[in-house]
Amino acid sequence: MERIKKIHISFLGNPRFDSRITNLSNSLREDGCIVSVLGFDWFISSEDYSGEELKIFAIKKGKVSLFFYLQFAFILISELVRSNADIYFAEDLYTLPFVTTIAKIKKAKVYYNSREIYAHLGGLRNRPTLQNIVKSIEKYFIKKVDLVLTTGLLDSEYIEKLYKISDTLVVRNIPLYQKTIPKIDLRKKYQIDQDKLILIYQGVVLSGRGLKQIINTVAKLPKTVLIIFGDGEKKNNFIELASKLNISDRVIFAGSIDQKELINYTAGGDVGLSLIENISISYYHALPNKLFEYIMAGLPVLCSDLPQMKAIIEKYNVGESINIDNDENIFSILNKWCGNPNLLDTYRINCVMAAKELNWQEEYERVRSKLI
Repeated sequence: MERIKKIHISFLGNPRFDSRITNLSNSLREDGCIVSVLGFDWFISSEDYSGEELKIFAIKKGKVSLFFYLQFAFILISELVRSNADIYFAEDLYTLPFVTTIAKIKKAKVYYNSREIYAHLGGLRNRPTLQNIVKSIEKYFIKKVDLVLTTGLLDSEYIEKLYKISDTLVVRNIPLYQKTIPKIDLRKKYQIDQDKLILIYQGVVLSGRGLKQIINTVAKLPKTVLIIFGDGEKKNNFIELASKLNISDRVIFAGSIDQKELINYTAGGDVGLSLIENISISYYHALPNKLFEYIMAGLPVLCSDLPQMKAIIEKYNVGESINIDNDENIFSILNKWCGNPNLLDTYRINCVMAAKELNWQEEYERVRSKLI
């Protein structure tokens, strides 16, 4: 009889709001593995959480980043030393050095979940010295892991070429298949008129995600309301922008929603937005989970014409992709959609069909043998 495998997942973020960790850990448990997840939160929760399968440490992020990372590193190392697993997942670059070092000491396997091209994150685009430091760290440790996971084919190709490695494994950020999704009545919850088109943005509230452009567009389209599900460092900036444009009543900051409930909120909208700006290699390669979650929720998608997102939209005909460098492009499409309910109905029907292929159950079945 095969021995039950123990798996430990470490993540600099709150796993409760991360679909990739939620789906992966649940699937591994269904396959008989014992899975423990360790996370860190500095946005949402101010208190630690400790359960049998999940630990979340609330850490403060002040003006001095060094203190934040020292606190994070101390807790992570302490937890890893006390852990006992056969496979360790480093869910991002930040956990990679610590997880790899301690896992190798314990003679366990290490999997690195490369969610981004970290040296080319949007925030590093004008910081070449820091980019080189990140590359050096990643290059050293990535060669020591047993498996590298990526979220898309372009990331795999880039990483394999950059670090001269092979056999990365693409595991896309795709939601669980749900034939029927109970919807939260957003119009009732937020007192939105029936004739308004509800635009949904879900994810971290940061620069480079098209939020400035979409808020400017909402100001020009009185028949639209934007609901933002998520939090982030730039939230107050966008609250101020909406106030400056006198549309605070039509830009709703709904905060973070637990991953298990998020799709019910998303399904209550009319359009899903994934307007990522082409400001770095990492963003250019974007294939975010929100894109697939909108499709699963039956929402027509408006996204940037970046290659991986555009390919999904065109293959399944579930919306439109546009160049977002000009706000007028966003205005043109949304203005057309406001007056064309039949077109949106066609996209919704196509979403239902696409969801039968673009779901976590199918994705996990494709990769499970390589993970366990």
